[in-house]
Amino acid sequence: MKDFDPKTINRLTKNGISKEELESSLPYPPELSLELLAARGMNLVLSNNYYRFATAVSSVDDTLFCIVDIETNGSKPSHHQIIEIGAVKLQNGHIIDSYESLVYCTEIPTLIQGITGISVEQTLLARPLKQVMQEFRLFLGDAVFVGHAAKFDYNFVSAMMERVGLDKLLNRSLCTIDLAERTIESERYGLAYLNDQLELYKDATHHRALSDAMTTTKLLKRTLVLVPKSIKNTEELIAFSKEAKRLKRPKVKKEEKIETEEK
Repeated sequence: MKDFDPKTINRLTKNGISKEELESSLPYPPELSLELLAARGMNLVLSNNYYRFATAVSSVDDTLFCIVDIETNGSKPSHHQIIEIGAVKLQNGHIIDSYESLVYCTEIPTLIQGITGISVEQTLLARPLKQVMQEFRLFLGDAVFVGHAAKFDYNFVSAMMERVGLDKLLNRSLCTIDLAERTIESERYGLAYLNDQLELYKDATHHRALSDAMTTTKLLKRTLVLVPKSIKNTEELIAFSKEAKRLKRPKVKKEEKIETEEK
């Protein structure tokens, strides 16, 4: 099934597309086409004879967010793979579920083993990529995909889906770096730095997937209470994260800068 072009996506985020126009463009009967799209994470709803993303009509509180973090054995989805994935589901400010799995892998560079603490001995005992991706596809459903630097995680997960024979993701996505830059004044916006500064998750183990997903979840909750009250639905939240003016970063005092550089 052919993906929608950017112009169509943009219309679905705002005023919507008429029932007649959208259904006439679908390759299969409407009910089947909409089910196929939903299976890939794109949930369309019909309201007043117009189709829009469910996120364009649902409140932020009612939206199901899936906060995702991955560890990989390299930076390129075409050459590398996920070695661990962790995710947390958040709705109405409450954590309702979580997912965590190592992934079978035979090669992990020494540097990455040192950063993550994940060894080849561990991943050799893990489940295969296909099984993990199938499970995670069901876990994710049509939730909004949230990540800290979401583009990397989203594209990598989507590429792994395609590698094992599944369709690429179509879920709406939200980046907590973008959101934090517009709601929280900070010198830096790396996850570990924000966790230390904001005391988000005291039990954090940086560069482990579920721990980082939990830290990101707590960051998301912190930012959501700071967005303008005028934001009523999740598409407006996504737009705010991309389009609103970034907050000015506080100036670092000279002595603080020297101390930071020494660390």
